[in-house]
Amino acid sequence: MTVGTLIIQIPLPGIGSLKDKRRIVKSLTERLQSRFNVSIAEIAAQDSHRIAVIGLAVVANEGSFVRRQLDAVLEFLRNDNRVVVGKIDREIFTCDFDMSF
Repeated sequence: MTVGTLIIQIPLPGIGSLKDKRRIVKSLTERLQSRFNVSIAEIAAQDSHRIAVIGLAVVANEGSFVRRQLDAVLEFLRNDNRVVVGKIDREIFTCDFDMSF
């Protein structure tokens, strides 16, 4: 099993309220979840209207699929004119599972 994670910081200049931020984050997370079938949530800075921190995870049996999915998510975000991608933390790890039970 291979697990890939992304933590993405998205600066939100010009956003004046938490209500506006939440609308943007909700739209973004719903589109990413629907399009890429990832687990996704806002994971930090929930009380700041200046930045959003989103975490997402992909789990699959092939590492190449996980890498392609994470690349596709980042490409999608970079091409979305509504947000600017800030700092990105990416991690991919493999878990071996003993099937002899």
